[in-house]
Amino acid sequence: MEIRHLRYFNAVAQELHFGRAAQKLHISQPPLSQQIQELERELGVQLFYRTKRHVELTEAGTLFLKETRLILDQVAHAVQTAQRASRGETGRLMVGFVMSATCSILPEILRAFRERYPGVTLVLEEATTGSGIAALKDNKLHLCFVRLPIRDEALTSEAIVKESLILAVPEGHRLSRRARISLAQIADEPFVLFPRTHGAGFYDQILASCHQAGFSPKVVQEASQMQTILSLVAAGVGVALIPDSVKSLRQDNVRYLELRDQTPSTGIAIAHLRDNSSPVIEHFLRVAREVGENRPIKQRR
Repeated sequence: MEIRHLRYFNAVAQELHFGRAAQKLHISQPPLSQQIQELERELGVQLFYRTKRHVELTEAGTLFLKETRLILDQVAHAVQTAQRASRGETGRLMVGFVMSATCSILPEILRAFRERYPGVTLVLEEATTGSGIAALKDNKLHLCFVRLPIRDEALTSEAIVKESLILAVPEGHRLSRRARISLAQIADEPFVLFPRTHGAGFYDQILASCHQAGFSPKVVQEASQMQTILSLVAAGVGVALIPDSVKSLRQDNVRYLELRDQTPSTGIAIAHLRDNSSPVIEHFLRVAREVGENRPIKQRR
């Protein structure tokens, strides 16, 4: 028995006329009659009472019709599910993110994507840039919001937000009342920084900016999360160079100063494996681009 047999049976049962059912199915009447007879032989029951002018379901045919309609409805649902998945409208998307992405564009992207593709289940996982890249390579994540810059030939990345570096100092610090400073003014300050393994590109960028200003930072404490770094700054452990968006965390007892120096810009990018593309990934990237393009200019810098 094949699905087509059930479809043929349902058409005849609905029309109670082999000629009209054949027209509906876009086949000729003799093959339709043969298929119904073949189905009856396989089942070992008579499904229709037939005369030259009348077709009627038997009791067995009536009960069989109820069951076949359930089967055909389920088949139609399965087809629609597969088609929606192939279009990226359903499925499961595993997305990693660095904490600083939550300070800028991530919430807007997630909100917009969920509104547009409610059939896709988003599985979110906080990560560092380093652990996020490793998870992408191990196929544990489909996409990851990472801190720029990144350099990895296995990945393709797309910048969503660009921003500048700023300096975080404790409240009451000798420089805390200034609006802007140069990096050279903090050459002797203790620094709070995250481990290089958590984001080599951004770590190297900070060191290169300090070297360009004529000094190597005195790192007295490392922390893996920006929130922890700010808490350590608030406690007077040291100063920290951070992305501009992180000041939205509003840590008490911390002041944020702009830099006079021309430092390389940083930002947030979405990364994924070069050979890992699918409709649902493309939909997510498209939504992310649209959200990024529609943000106020000062938030995209």
